[in-house]
Amino acid sequence: MILRSLKERCGPQWACLLVVDVQNDFVSPRGSAAQRGDDVSAAETMVPRLIRLIEEARRVSLPVIYVKTTHSEWTDTPSWIYRKSQEKALSTCREGSWGAEFYDGISPLPQERVVVKHRYSAFINTDLNTVLKAKDIQSVLVTGVATNVCVETTARDAYMFDYYVTMVEDCVAAYDPKLHEATLENIRRHFGLVASSREIMETWQGLELRAVAS
Repeated sequence: MILRSLKERCGPQWACLLVVDVQNDFVSPRGSAAQRGDDVSAAETMVPRLIRLIEEARRVSLPVIYVKTTHSEWTDTPSWIYRKSQEKALSTCREGSWGAEFYDGISPLPQERVVVKHRYSAFINTDLNTVLKAKDIQSVLVTGVATNVCVETTARDAYMFDYYVTMVEDCVAAYDPKLHEATLENIRRHFGLVASSREIMETWQGLELRAVAS
């Protein structure tokens, strides 16, 4: 099926909402990102908009899939543990830690899927692609943290797996606004659409109105 317009790509019958890495270590001022000097204010500000989008997605029965990063000695490799963000300490999203838990307000329902990943992309060595295929998902609405790292890597891989990609510009956040904007432009040019949560929710309202009218 060819999904050209934003409305088509947001249709609950073939789209899902991906919530990537909205965890304490990436969002909270007490998390590891903030402790190493990253400015998490944009991530904090973004979360209420994301919560509203999740609530609206649930209301129109659009699947919500949460992606959660965990790291441990079982998944660490030399190249991975010596990346720049972990130079001083292996402190990010360690398995079983408070930092690896979802940030306040991000609470998957029992029937919603949580995918655990160990690298930037939610498609690498996870069951995400299987889950999407099983649900006949063709289009992913991508949200989360950080725009230019795990969110962008996941969006790129989604496109490589032939999903339609829409990045929700006000429901993603980075620690540097220039990097945030650069990713949005990169998605626009090469990987999919960029839309606001308001624009996406408006497409759902239209679908509901048509359903009532019929």
